[in-house]
Amino acid sequence: MTAYGALEKVFIDQRQAFDADMNPSLAARRERLMRIAQLLKENSQSLCEAVSSDFGHRSHDETMMLEIVPLMAALRHTRSHLRRWMRAEPRACSLEFMHLANYVQYQPLGIVGVMVPWNYPLFLSIGPLIDILAAGNRVIIKPSELAPQTSSLLSALMRKYFPEGEVRVVEGGADVAAAFSSLAFDHLIFTGSTAVGKKVMAAAAANLTPVTLELGGKSPALIAPDYDIKKAARDLVFGKLMNAGQTCIAPDYVLVQKDRLDDLIDALVSQVRQRYPRDSAAKDYTSLLGERGYTRLTEGLGDCQAKGVKVVTVDLDLPSRERSIGPTFVINPACDCKLMEEEIFGPILPIISYEQLGEAVGFIRTRPRPLALYLFTKDRVTERSVLENTISGNVTVNGTLLHVAQNDLPFGGVGPSGFGAYHGHDGFKRFSHARGVTKVRLFNPARLAMPPYGRLTRLLAKFMARS
Repeated sequence: MTAYGALEKVFIDQRQAFDADMNPSLAARRERLMRIAQLLKENSQSLCEAVSSDFGHRSHDETMMLEIVPLMAALRHTRSHLRRWMRAEPRACSLEFMHLANYVQYQPLGIVGVMVPWNYPLFLSIGPLIDILAAGNRVIIKPSELAPQTSSLLSALMRKYFPEGEVRVVEGGADVAAAFSSLAFDHLIFTGSTAVGKKVMAAAAANLTPVTLELGGKSPALIAPDYDIKKAARDLVFGKLMNAGQTCIAPDYVLVQKDRLDDLIDALVSQVRQRYPRDSAAKDYTSLLGERGYTRLTEGLGDCQAKGVKVVTVDLDLPSRERSIGPTFVINPACDCKLMEEEIFGPILPIISYEQLGEAVGFIRTRPRPLALYLFTKDRVTERSVLENTISGNVTVNGTLLHVAQNDLPFGGVGPSGFGAYHGHDGFKRFSHARGVTKVRLFNPARLAMPPYGRLTRLLAKFMARS
């Protein structure tokens, strides 16, 4: 059987299960969410081990803090608010329709497909799953073939905790991914590179399948002249080196005032040594997953060095570790360097100096709209000016990464960094159909506009056409 044929059978099974129960009750949805919580709690150790095996090394503490802990928080938030989210929303009627009642009913879409990248194999598979199940849908998940241990374990665990008609994980390579994106899903969410995202969207278009794309891009960090350099360096090192920079919302480059450039470099190096001392770096510092990414980063560094760009690398003493690059800072690279032309996705951070704040804002505006923006300032006027004069996905002010863990905020990109925000209530609505309902209560006003037309019709039209 072909990859498409096998997937189509899974899809048909889920469609039949959905048709048999098109609008699950609050109790049923909460029970499904509780099973996700049980899966995570009862298998956290084995999940951490599988992720570490795929990466070559990733601290179990890092997997807990970056993936499992946020998922448990999302589950608590969703379970506690789901009753309110499921209620019909009353909507207003204009004066001429005062005898009608309007409301919005949120219905499950049906079958939702989730295409997962390798960098956060738990958070980016189970995170959408929470929103999708809360909305009453069935789910098919396609994990990345680059994380085979985690994918295999997720598949086994989902079979253990969920009937195949509710949640199914399908494994495979590029052929399975291509077949997956061409299924007639009721919604498809993809997280990954822009190049692959375009292919997924093209395949989905054949079925008019709506898509949510989370893509990434070069997320800037702007340090305003008033902000403390040491505090900024602490948060930049955290945001950049978690998961060794293999994070779609990691700071991709930093803009700092020219006369504070050297202070920032010193502060960044100091923070790296403080966060990853030699006696614990081997345990806490994550490896790069895949030879292709490692080669791309080393070639990018070589390109900068060949062009005479200053490069500062902090040696963490990882002699036996494969596919590891120490935290590296690239000073004022030219815009045509490889590291400035594409998302870095590794522990390399370009630092670009500016003279005036407006110059830095202009630098951000002339580039594709990023998935995240980081601003460091204590000045309210500066904060308002930067936020009003830039466009990005989400923003964290005076920190990094924090916005992605806020369950009451939508998360998503804009333009080249993707489209379609989800998480929390916004995720519930993303994976629901908002069906508008109008109900005649006492009198149907359409009777006044029925032929034969006369003076009353013209008076009604004049009233309704008022400015």
